[in-house]
Amino acid sequence: MFQAGIVAWATCIAEILAAAVAATAVIDGIGVNWGTLMSHPMDPAMVVQMLKGNRINQVKLFDADPWIVNALAGTGIEVMLAIPNDHLGDMGSNYENAKEWVKQNVIKYDHKDGVHIKYVAVGNEPFLKSYKGSFTSTTFPALKNIQKALDEAGVGNRIKATIPQNADIYSSPVNNSVPSAGNFRKDIRALMTKIVRYLHSKGSPFVVNIYPYLSLYQDPNFPVDFAFFDGKSQPVVDEGLHNYTNVFDANYDTLVWSLRKAGVPNMKIIVGEVGWPTDGDENANTKLAKRFYDGFLKKMAGQVGTPLRPGKMEVYLFGLIDEDMKSVVPGNFERHWGIFTYDGRPKFATDFTGKVTERYLIGATGVQYLAERWCVLDEKAAKKKLKLIPSSVNYACSTGDCTPLGYGSSCEGLSLWGNISYAFNAYFQTMDQDVRACDFQGLGKITTANLSQGRCLFPVQIVSAGERAVTVSLVVVAVAATMLL
Repeated sequence: MFQAGIVAWATCIAEILAAAVAATAVIDGIGVNWGTLMSHPMDPAMVVQMLKGNRINQVKLFDADPWIVNALAGTGIEVMLAIPNDHLGDMGSNYENAKEWVKQNVIKYDHKDGVHIKYVAVGNEPFLKSYKGSFTSTTFPALKNIQKALDEAGVGNRIKATIPQNADIYSSPVNNSVPSAGNFRKDIRALMTKIVRYLHSKGSPFVVNIYPYLSLYQDPNFPVDFAFFDGKSQPVVDEGLHNYTNVFDANYDTLVWSLRKAGVPNMKIIVGEVGWPTDGDENANTKLAKRFYDGFLKKMAGQVGTPLRPGKMEVYLFGLIDEDMKSVVPGNFERHWGIFTYDGRPKFATDFTGKVTERYLIGATGVQYLAERWCVLDEKAAKKKLKLIPSSVNYACSTGDCTPLGYGSSCEGLSLWGNISYAFNAYFQTMDQDVRACDFQGLGKITTANLSQGRCLFPVQIVSAGERAVTVSLVVVAVAATMLL
């Protein structure tokens, strides 16, 4: 069977490579972002096993979900917890709120065999231009209150608060500008100067998210090779200073110049997010993702750094697993940043030693799938109800993930009927294959025939970890009730 074959393949890969990976040194300073905006998340314990199997020792989260944090206990994996942007007001306006958050999410786990918490991310890219200043007044007070709470709890010397920022807070190396011209945006320059000086005084790092892919996506005239690390690009010359052969180095050093001008020239920098998506756009595919990661990981292994900051870097790859519930406002690619698929399979050969060998990461084991069945268009019914198709497809895609259908994406080659079937199935799988979710005003039908073709996968969803936990709980209750009879 199709899905059974996937499981067997993944298990085989894991068994073959486990010993080899375990004996290989992973690049020091490489971590991953573990996002959870998924309709069907894997069990956190299963994800932790993936991390351990691949010797990934640093994880950045986007909240402090106890289910995930508890799964990291006793592993020694270094963790960056996070406070979402919509909580910044509460943390900044009332110190007691910050104190309680630290108590419940940091101190609770700070013990032997607990969680190795290293950083607390106060917000995530709160000064994005698209937020139009929504968090400008709350972020800095929240940062200070969280750090104060960490200090008063006696852990502030080893657990630091910081603010992951998007690179749009400073001028970037596009439109003929150069890194030495870098500075923080005028509208937040005074605030950023205060923030970075405060962070520096506390020994906290500056965390920045840099996306070469977005430079390519947002600018039709951007030189493609400049997004990669294989030296094929025409260099950008920062007159009299340095030559830049890739946008990552240029962007990073633009930040270095910005920090210099803010009075903290030696401030530690961590790259909080960097990666390449694999679907949802013509330049989002596994071929280019592999090209990006091969070059980037080789660079990391060589500890070459950037022209202004040579040496070892600390980075978190974005991301670990695809997230089918992420907003697609920035682009359809947003749901495809993972180096692993939704069910924990490695997408392409990725060598975390930086040696650029054809090595696959170890995928998840023990994943359970829903039944091997799909919801597709009933073509006979469609001929009689053509007018109902557009609204049905729109409804399906409002909940299901239809991003692979876009231009340049993995399923762009489907026929019209194929597109409709993909949309129907996306909704059907998201709704746990409920038979009612394959009605679509009489247009849908359930089949056991798999319509996947080429790069285009008609997925069968996994059993959600949340549902598995509920099922286990119900079984336990039922057994307990039986014992009482």
